[in-house]
Amino acid sequence: MRMPTLVAVAAVLLLSGRIAVAAAASSTNIALPGCQSICGDVEIPYPFGTTPGCYRPGFMVTCNETRHPPKLFLENGIGPSPGPEVVEISLANSTVRVGSWVSHFITGNTSDVQLAIARDSPFVLSAKANSLVIVGCGFRVLLDIVDGWTYASCASFCPINNSTGQPFLPDVVCNGIGCCQPSILAGLESFRIKLSPLDGPGRCPIAPALAPVPAFNASVHMVEQEWWSDGSHVYGLQQYFMDLLSYPDIDMSPFFVPAIAAWVLGRFPCEEAAQRPDFGCRSKNSVCLNSTNGVSGYVCECSDGYQGNPYMPNGCQGGQNRRLAAGIIFSIGVGSGITLLLLVLAVVFATKKAKDQKAKRMKAYFFKQNRGLLLQQLVDKDIAERMIFSLEELEKATNKFDGARILGGGGHGTVYKGILSDQHVVAIKKSKTVIKREIDEFINEVAILSQINHRNVVKLFGCCLETEVPLLVYEFIPNGTLYAHLHTDGPQSLSWKDRLRVASEVASSLAYLHSDAVTSIIHRDIKTSNILLDDRLTAKVSDFGASRGIAIDHSGVTTAIQGTYGYLDPEYYYTGRLTEKSDVYSFGVMLVELLTRKKPSVYIPSEGVSLVAHFILLLNQDRLTEILDAQVSEEAGDSVNEVAQLAATCLRMKGEDRLTMRHVETKLQGLRSAENTIQADPESEQNPVRPRHTGFQRSSNKAADPGHEGNSNSRRYSMEEAMLFSASLQR
Repeated sequence: MRMPTLVAVAAVLLLSGRIAVAAAASSTNIALPGCQSICGDVEIPYPFGTTPGCYRPGFMVTCNETRHPPKLFLENGIGPSPGPEVVEISLANSTVRVGSWVSHFITGNTSDVQLAIARDSPFVLSAKANSLVIVGCGFRVLLDIVDGWTYASCASFCPINNSTGQPFLPDVVCNGIGCCQPSILAGLESFRIKLSPLDGPGRCPIAPALAPVPAFNASVHMVEQEWWSDGSHVYGLQQYFMDLLSYPDIDMSPFFVPAIAAWVLGRFPCEEAAQRPDFGCRSKNSVCLNSTNGVSGYVCECSDGYQGNPYMPNGCQGGQNRRLAAGIIFSIGVGSGITLLLLVLAVVFATKKAKDQKAKRMKAYFFKQNRGLLLQQLVDKDIAERMIFSLEELEKATNKFDGARILGGGGHGTVYKGILSDQHVVAIKKSKTVIKREIDEFINEVAILSQINHRNVVKLFGCCLETEVPLLVYEFIPNGTLYAHLHTDGPQSLSWKDRLRVASEVASSLAYLHSDAVTSIIHRDIKTSNILLDDRLTAKVSDFGASRGIAIDHSGVTTAIQGTYGYLDPEYYYTGRLTEKSDVYSFGVMLVELLTRKKPSVYIPSEGVSLVAHFILLLNQDRLTEILDAQVSEEAGDSVNEVAQLAATCLRMKGEDRLTMRHVETKLQGLRSAENTIQADPESEQNPVRPRHTGFQRSSNKAADPGHEGNSNSRRYSMEEAMLFSASLQR
């Protein structure tokens, strides 16, 4: 008998069982036996619970019986104990509807607030179900991940209504008048919100009787999108904001704003989680689903035709008593055991086939989508066809992206070491999160690097388009980052000769990007952690996910702020105007880092200013040796003053006052040639030319200062500029 015939017989027997035994499955309890299953009008399904033994780790909730009616609160999940109020738990959606995180600020200075979830918590901020809404007047908002990467911004002002004399109030559109709404990334456990005041007429129109006038007045809400889009709630939020204006110290805690928190079990995908003893899908009629909230982990749901709680044994029940039906089949069918076995094998085979077909369809869908996006940006359409790798080939090269193959990672993904079938060693970059921004940045990186052919830029071999976010395949650079070589624990780091050579190589690559590529390319995230070193310590510029191409006949482009604090061009930060001089500024910061061996993103001296501001201050006071790396002071000789002067010129506040990267490249190559000449001339070594003091010597070469000949005061920062610059780089 063939397998299809056996399956048909089994189906007939099952149907007979259903007719003979029409037993409806009774509904099961949602909580474990002996555990509290309801608090007020909120059900408490397992894995949640109120007492030990009634919940999985991280899913404890507290029922406050002193409230009327009783109220449920998250415990040790989000925020300080007892956490936000819970109004609904949805097993089907793997979400909890809670009272939002709300903060309001009245201050004359920049204010920060960090929304965070405990690292061991199963909860994540749901970017799909929530909106981040900032209500108020006269402020600018920057969002960044805790490691310092800025990814969103918005601003709000409140013009006065000429007919009423009152400020315009926020509405559901939230388009920058009384309210703004920056985008949030999926899968974040923590992010920082930075608010700073706007200047001019957009400042907050507060009552004249209140003094002093604050620079802005704002309240921050992580709010459920569906609730916010219902216009009836917005009017309550308007009144809430007006009360803040009139009574800054009022307690607004009774004002309830809902938000959605999603959860996952563990931090493993289904395939790995199913092998662990604490696997959460306990019902035999349940299935495991990988999380779609941007983080690793899984959730459970009942199989098709079943309903109930998939996290409990026998929690998913169907409409018939299948065990009894199976008993009938065994009693009336000769050889039914073999039939059932074959049925199971057929189901397994069909399931695997369906899974393989689905994976094949998804690969084809992603390939078509990503190839279309790539072809839109590529100048040479044939490049896409020559650079494509299959997912199967890259999975084999990385042992299915084994954690032991991880080389490192950054804001745009994780990098794995791979060995291709021809034994060629490569580096493969894979996105950490699945969001449209990452897709755009990976496609952008392919389009940018396909135009570049320079010995000091990491070479892109190709990409895989069969995943939702493309995978990128680079040449393997074995010696790590410039950051790792520079910031070692010991007193000795890279030699001054190597530092000067690396700086010259990076300058050469940037000059090429700005002027010699098909289009002018701005890297936008130059820093030591994005400079790789090969086995000869040759510099390779990497990570072009944030880069932008600009047409030759354009000087710049207005775009969202993106970059790394400490390296970010203040002119770009304030105006949003991205130009080639933004890379020049970041390169200047890198020169300071090479000279001082201090980290720009974390260094804060006793004066409380940034590394760059402190460097410029000491430079202007002829006290450069106080901040120089001791190894540089010992090895560099006279060239250190020239490099310091070059760094200062790159770091000028106005982009138009900075050198071009081609000019910087020429200066550094000249310094290297001069050093090599001095080292090759014994008499020069015996009688070196030294400055008359240990501070900074200004050069008389006016060509190093284009546009500022004859004005010595323009060669240094004013104290006002230094303090302004310091304020722009808060951490």
